Amino acid sequence: MRTTNLFMPTMREVPAEAESDSHKLMLRAGLIRKLASGIYCFLPLGLKAMKKLEDIIREEMDAAGAVELLMSAMIPAEPYKESGRWEVFGPEMFRLKDRNKRDFCMGPTHEEIFTDIVKHEVRSYRALPLMLYQIQTKFRDEIRPRFGVIRSREFVMKDAYSFDRDEAGLDLSYEKMYNAYCKIFERCGLEFVAVDADTGAMGGSGSQEFMVKSEIGENTIAYCDSCGYAANDEKAPCISTGKKSDTAEESLVKLLTPSMRTIEEITSFLSCSPTQVVKTLIYMADDKVIAALVRGDRELNEAKLKNLLGCTMLEMASPEKVYEITSANVGFAGPIGLKELTIVVDNEVSDMKNFVVGANDTDYHYLNVNLHRDFKADITADIRNIALGDVCPLCTAPIALTPGLEIGHIFKLGTKYTKALNCVYVDENGQEIPMVMGSYGIGLNRTIATIIEQSHDENGIIWPIAIAPYQVAVVPANMGDTAQVSLAEEIYIRLKAIGIEVLLDDRNERTGVKFKDTELIGVPVRITVGRKAAEAIVEVKNRKESDAVDMGYEAAIEYCRNLILG
Repeated sequence: MRTTNLFMPTMREVPAEAESDSHKLMLRAGLIRKLASGIYCFLPLGLKAMKKLEDIIREEMDAAGAVELLMSAMIPAEPYKESGRWEVFGPEMFRLKDRNKRDFCMGPTHEEIFTDIVKHEVRSYRALPLMLYQIQTKFRDEIRPRFGVIRSREFVMKDAYSFDRDEAGLDLSYEKMYNAYCKIFERCGLEFVAVDADTGAMGGSGSQEFMVKSEIGENTIAYCDSCGYAANDEKAPCISTGKKSDTAEESLVKLLTPSMRTIEEITSFLSCSPTQVVKTLIYMADDKVIAALVRGDRELNEAKLKNLLGCTMLEMASPEKVYEITSANVGFAGPIGLKELTIVVDNEVSDMKNFVVGANDTDYHYLNVNLHRDFKADITADIRNIALGDVCPLCTAPIALTPGLEIGHIFKLGTKYTKALNCVYVDENGQEIPMVMGSYGIGLNRTIATIIEQSHDENGIIWPIAIAPYQVAVVPANMGDTAQVSLAEEIYIRLKAIGIEVLLDDRNERTGVKFKDTELIGVPVRITVGRKAAEAIVEVKNRKESDAVDMGYEAAIEYCRNLILG
């Protein structure tokens, strides 16, 4: 491609709207342009990178035995209503009605739709196992789109679905997809880790996320350097020490604590540690009110609590609801005297003695509170986030934490959807058995942005060769010099002939401008044809290296062949 023919609107200034490095560079390098909040158009360079990622995904999915098809992006409500997820998705789902007032949505994910297709087309056990996938646009009305295409409202996803006879078959399909995902991300040049994860609205018996460590990560990875354990903090279990305090129980005291609502305020007022305070958090679990208790320095894990209760919706109760339940303002709720609601206590709280709680009376707290004596727990379970220094659930070494970005997610769905939609096969004995499913997703937009997050410098993107929109840039320094232009054309033609994607910068611009653009857009190799063109000598610069090297143009072509084609 000649640069004069390429639509490549690069930008010199950092856009004010951009938050992350990848967002800034994707805008500056002319990969994307914003259309609306969380909605982006992919320009030629961005689209080429996306297409290369698609090619890698297709190769690895096909090699794993998956078959590609394409589903509709606009989906009738009925399959989601059958599975129960029409309500679960809530406001994240883009919903619409056709002229006949029939409910539709713009597909957020396609478990139900693949299940419906297989339900009507596959009957015999002989047709299983079956693995189907698509690369298609998804829609989710994110409450807070962020970081460009990392969290957007419209995005491209590769979603695959396996259908097996039994759990043993699912295990094999899951392993194939796990291995395929590792190969895909390795080919993209990503440093990643597979972590245990919560299944969330997808449901099923287990899942793993493929994550990269990133300062802009919206998730937290809990990992152990000693044994290699890794999990999303929503999933990571917190192991109780089981050490109960041997301190004698003291008498319950109700104390005036004027306007002391927060943990910081109450600990300062009482000159105590947050480890001596218990927070009582009032939630709505579907249509029921529950109280969840965790130690003052801990964060409640809503995913764990939601899974424990088996509810569809979980949200903090409004201040009005808190007052109705506790007869106190927010900040003074406590478990003593609470009636007609479920009290869920974190494991850690059950080991505490003489702790502080709200008194269900505005401006008052109780001191010297003890479980069993002063109140009862309906459920005691692990409902908190794992914290730095907690013990590893596998080897008891200290846990470390780091922010992470999810780039892929695989699930063992089991029969959650096949039972709901009556997707069955007939076995050897003529019995109808629900198929056992797996679900496997990769966000392509997010993967492209994550590659840039991991691989860039102050000058721009550093693409891995497999994803780079163009692999080599040939830059004649002076378009008015016949020898330079002629040699640049010769190299351009020769590289194209051997299958290398080349960008010939034939603009009548200063060399510095051309260099800045090739570095900004991340071309892996730049060949500069300058003053030594008459001697057939060019300058070769690898984007990952600081120094350029002079060599004969034949040697430069051979260098590119070996680096790019192997």
